[in-house]
Amino acid sequence: MTAPNRQPRRGAGPSPRDEDEAARGERLLGPEEDDPSVLLRRYRKAKERRAVWESHWQECYDYALPLRDAIMHASTPGEKKADRLFDGTAPDAVDQLAASLLSELTPPWAQWFGLTASESLPAAERDQAAPALDRIGAVLQSHFDRSNFAVEMHQCYLDVVTGGTASLLFEEAAPGESSAFRFSAVPLGQVVLEEGPEGKLDVSFRRSELTWAALRSRFPAAILPAEMDRAAAEDPDLRVGVIEAVVPIRHGYCYGAVLEADGDDTVLATGRFEMTPFINFRWLKAPGEVYGRSPVMKALPDIKTANKVVELVLKNATIAVTGIWQADDDGVLNPANIKLIPGTIIPKAVGSAGLQPLTAPGRFDTSQLVLEDLRNRIRHALLVDRLGQVEAPRMTATEVLERSTQMARVLGATFGRLQTELLTPLVMRAVHILRRRGEIPDLVVDGRSVDLQYRSPLAQGQAQRDARNMLTWLSALNQIGPAALEAIDPAAAARWLGRSFNVPAELMRPAEPAPVAETDHAPR
Repeated sequence: MTAPNRQPRRGAGPSPRDEDEAARGERLLGPEEDDPSVLLRRYRKAKERRAVWESHWQECYDYALPLRDAIMHASTPGEKKADRLFDGTAPDAVDQLAASLLSELTPPWAQWFGLTASESLPAAERDQAAPALDRIGAVLQSHFDRSNFAVEMHQCYLDVVTGGTASLLFEEAAPGESSAFRFSAVPLGQVVLEEGPEGKLDVSFRRSELTWAALRSRFPAAILPAEMDRAAAEDPDLRVGVIEAVVPIRHGYCYGAVLEADGDDTVLATGRFEMTPFINFRWLKAPGEVYGRSPVMKALPDIKTANKVVELVLKNATIAVTGIWQADDDGVLNPANIKLIPGTIIPKAVGSAGLQPLTAPGRFDTSQLVLEDLRNRIRHALLVDRLGQVEAPRMTATEVLERSTQMARVLGATFGRLQTELLTPLVMRAVHILRRRGEIPDLVVDGRSVDLQYRSPLAQGQAQRDARNMLTWLSALNQIGPAALEAIDPAAAARWLGRSFNVPAELMRPAEPAPVAETDHAPR
């Protein structure tokens, strides 16, 4: 992460782009100028509180997302990670749910948000500001589309579905790159979180391991220990731990990075952020807990049972194919040297019984009934039967609307949390970055003059229901007769439907000002 600081104490990140000018004089690392003890002590206490979650997370990832990095132990690149997995229902359901969230909340190459003038403004001002706000929204969306947002966001959706909590690092890219945004999905095993004073999940600690060359490149002004320089010269693959922290303060967020070394914890950089670059969000939060709960946690008993049933079915199938045999050891037949494979000739003494198959005590056909029921419950818990791919090749408009209604009902509470903890911080930080770079005007999305509007397929479900009610009302008035139609303002109704269907403002004619009533009385 880029560490902003114009006056570094002992090293700094490469750019001061995110510095908050108002947040001067506040310190993260305690009263001493270069004392990292406060940061490290707070990080270790938060990590102790996180320890009760780690075994639960590891179990969820082992059974539902085995290809991701481990939580409790460091993974080796290229190692086998699915040796304990016999049933693939849960990993497949996790992939489908994450893909559905990506397409329903933040669809790639489609504008899933927009900026609109607040309803509190006069109609003339709203109509005048609408085209400019549409252009600003298009600029924001183009930077998202040109960045790696879709790739990293999908990884975060996999984390939030499996572990219940995810963290997305939203950095400003260097000048000259195709997009001003750069995203990184932070593995759940690296991040340690706390709730801030306002109850938001905005206290972020991250521990990562960097090579010595990467550390030098990331913190070029940092004064590093000489003994570690010598150790890195002998071992080019030497990796060292770095702890980064972003903590809310009075006027923004304070940043600090510390080199974690035995007996020598060095401050690498300090700085300020106006908005936190770590966007942490949860699927579901239980009262009194910091980390989130996931649908995989709810389905974990069925996932483990299905995995065990498939393991037993495979063992039973092996017995059914090869059989269990018994034989008399008469000195001629050696059962230890017999291989039960096709084409094998087994010698036996003349007159001896040879090998005799052992009859199985029962059949295992009922396992298929149990397994199918378990798989259906897993798919239901992970919303595959409601959010998964539609099998019908053609759907009517009513069926599409009913499906959107069902998704909004199922994900209502979760969508509200994701909107608060993920979508709104994403757009607000994007506006902040582009406003500072001068690519968009100096506007503030505060809800009083400029509102943030979500236009994803899931968010559009409510607007489509409102539009359907509107069209039903117009149809009913048409059946009543011309007298009823006189109650309609056609131009106002058309503009309302246009806003409901996200029609660009440049395609709608502004509302004409109301005529001034004339009076016969002479002015006094």
